[in-house]
Amino acid sequence: MKLSQFSFNLPEKLIAQYPPKFRDESRLMVGNRKTGKIEHKTFKDIISYFSEGDTVVLNNTKVFRAVLHGIKEKNNADIEVFLLRELDPERHMWDVLVDPARKIRIGNKLYFGEGESLVAEVVDNTTSRGRIITFLFDGTKEEFAQRLHDLGEVPLPRFLNRPIDEEDEHRYQTIYAEHVGAVAAPTAGLHISRELLKRFEIKGVNVGFITLHAGLGNFQRIEVEDLSKHKAASEQFEIPEVTEQLINTSLDAGKNVCAVGTTVIRALESSVTTDARVKAISSWTNKFIFPPYQVQVPKSIVSNFHFPCSSLMITVATFAGYDFLMTMYETAVREEYRFGTYGDAMLVL
Repeated sequence: MKLSQFSFNLPEKLIAQYPPKFRDESRLMVGNRKTGKIEHKTFKDIISYFSEGDTVVLNNTKVFRAVLHGIKEKNNADIEVFLLRELDPERHMWDVLVDPARKIRIGNKLYFGEGESLVAEVVDNTTSRGRIITFLFDGTKEEFAQRLHDLGEVPLPRFLNRPIDEEDEHRYQTIYAEHVGAVAAPTAGLHISRELLKRFEIKGVNVGFITLHAGLGNFQRIEVEDLSKHKAASEQFEIPEVTEQLINTSLDAGKNVCAVGTTVIRALESSVTTDARVKAISSWTNKFIFPPYQVQVPKSIVSNFHFPCSSLMITVATFAGYDFLMTMYETAVREEYRFGTYGDAMLVL
């Protein structure tokens, strides 16, 4: 398929700028691939589509304060550094994006915080905006992590045309976030509330966790028309044995396995065995899921409504089917569903 096939007109007014008051009270569109039926619900109604023995799979990655604001040595020019991933914990070496990047050279020192409380040195140029930097810090790993936390900001998506507020600090994070490492929240999971998790438990629905640290790929535009030529960024992920057992037990019993978000789909499909089962694994994946790939593990998925031509939208189309997904998106625009990180959700059965 071609990238241009995933283009559609998205009115700016439908891009959510703020989260709903309560996580599980966003709107939910339910689409059945077999019947073509589309229903309009509230997210907390999702419980009615699951039964005892089903498994819901969530991504428990935790977003860290990945954006640092500082100045460059000599000319004191303002800079923004976006931490992508730690390359060497012992040397505090990171793969980063720098903005503006034009005059940032190897050997330049960058200063962050009042009184230059954190200093970094550029040690490599990788792309037009990308750099590798080393923080000059003599303390422990814990002290360094705390310094980044104190100086950093939550990396909210650029399309949120407003300042970060206190609400974003916890709403741009799932309630079950545990393992630090993501620069983008697994947005489908933002709708899950503690009350909903309890209702799953009472109904006998299993909840399993994987970890996939969402990275730069969530912000990158696809630059090629031929989707087979797109190179996805590599992301670290882990599927523990307990989750493997929950998923495979449900599959063996013919029960529903639901992937909440495209990060979960990518992790499961990166670990699938020849008999369409999941294996416990800790690895990296650069798997880009696009039609006509056949999704093997999840039998249903939850997703937000994503932007035109995004890799996230394309992954959902791979599961839902291109024509049906486009019908759901056309319905979403017509019915004024909210798009983006803080937007509404869909359940595809």
